[in-house]
Amino acid sequence: MSEDKPAETVENTPAEASAIPNGKGHEPGEEISASAKTPLAEDGEKETVANSAQNASPNRTENADTNLPESQEFLSGVEEKKTTRFTDFEGKTSFGMSVFNLGNAIMGSGILGLAYAMANAGVVLFLLLLTVVAVLSSYSIHLLLKSSGIVGIRAYEQLGYRAFGTPGKMAAGIAITLQNIGAMSSYLYIVKYEMPLVIQAFLKVDKPAGEWYLNGNYLVIIVSIAIILPLALMKQLGYLGYTSGFSLSCMVFFLIAVIYKKFNVPCPFTDFSFNATSTTSWMNVTDPGGEEDPACIPKMANLNSQTAYTIPILAFAFVCHPEVLPIYTELRNATKKKMQHVANISIAIMYIMYFLAALFGYLTFYGEVEAELLHTYSRIDPYDTLILCVRVAVLTAVTLTVPIVLFPVRRAIQQMAFPNKTFYWPRHIAIAFILLLFINLLVIFAPNILGIFGIIGATSAPCLIFIFPAVFYIRIVPKEEEPLRSFPKILAACFAGIGFLFMTMSLSFIIIDWTTGTSKASSGH
Repeated sequence: MSEDKPAETVENTPAEASAIPNGKGHEPGEEISASAKTPLAEDGEKETVANSAQNASPNRTENADTNLPESQEFLSGVEEKKTTRFTDFEGKTSFGMSVFNLGNAIMGSGILGLAYAMANAGVVLFLLLLTVVAVLSSYSIHLLLKSSGIVGIRAYEQLGYRAFGTPGKMAAGIAITLQNIGAMSSYLYIVKYEMPLVIQAFLKVDKPAGEWYLNGNYLVIIVSIAIILPLALMKQLGYLGYTSGFSLSCMVFFLIAVIYKKFNVPCPFTDFSFNATSTTSWMNVTDPGGEEDPACIPKMANLNSQTAYTIPILAFAFVCHPEVLPIYTELRNATKKKMQHVANISIAIMYIMYFLAALFGYLTFYGEVEAELLHTYSRIDPYDTLILCVRVAVLTAVTLTVPIVLFPVRRAIQQMAFPNKTFYWPRHIAIAFILLLFINLLVIFAPNILGIFGIIGATSAPCLIFIFPAVFYIRIVPKEEEPLRSFPKILAACFAGIGFLFMTMSLSFIIIDWTTGTSKASSGH
């Protein structure tokens, strides 16, 4: 297959190519491609179609559709034979697979730090914050889907173009790229540092002698080539639904193990004080006076110097927004309402898993829980078989999440660098290979790069979750439909304000970490 050329047959006046602040501007060729299809009316709402496209001749429309560029992704309301477009595989992915993919995109390594967050916030306050964040995340996805329905686009970057022209498109693309590269790097850091320890524990090698299979750099390269790269080369995101389902099952195993261990670790917990054959429960531990040890009483609300650090962890616990629109594109019989159901179910599942993992992890170690839960278990017995299996499961889940996160980065790069190109296998493969090569080099040669990505996450994550969906919604939804002073747009403006607040808080905590020499703030993803 040779690379298709840009849609040269498409002709537009300067007015058609310009972006209008209310979202009615279009990129070259978009009006023509839209006229070849009937816009999908979903939930009783008609999607906006530019009137200038209605006068296009049949021949011109046919030629434009044949060479439809990547950046022009419109909702199709009729079944017709058409050229496959970039990440435009409507009707290919089932509802269940879409839930798996979005759930896997939400689930991150941050689940290992939620017990620590609960220890510093208290059970009730933690649950309250987690609930608020879950609701806000669902509302954010609603804003994205509403904006997408108005303009008929399922690309985050193109929503930015409709709202603010090229600067908006570039801002969204850069934010997605930086955020997801940071996430993929953090996942591979876990592989680099955890996998050698797991192999060493299984082999019971107390003093490594430089074996290659205990070198994290080699293991990262092997995992990237053998597992991540083949999955990242998939043409459709929907194909990863099977690996996403397996990844989520690994995290379910992690949750089951955390619940089980809660009833097998005594309280108060001290280093290496636990015999693996013991079944002592914390409820049986009393002080000499016959009363329960105060260290084993859960706190419903807790305010200390570390409580503020839990807010950024929870605020970014449901980061999945760059993946929402690609998954929406591939959803079978896609409607805005159906995709919102996919999002709500995914968020609800993760909400339950997050709370249970935090609760039972906290009730196991209370004030002794560490920022990384599995490290706390290792203090009991470094060779505990169950915990070793759990660490393998977490490593598997993290590894299988990388391809899901890579897809939006590749999409963003193509939207920014090759906006008028159709799908092309060599480019599709080359971008994935170069991204993985770049991330591997970061992980191998830049051991302190996580601090930089902490800053990136503190800025790009609030933009993708709060600020961009809100401001895009305000700009794209026509004033005739919702005036600026209407309740939905006022609510969206407040939502953007929350994003700026979280960004300020996160950056402040990171700066405090750097100045005090601690490392507590995390994006939680």
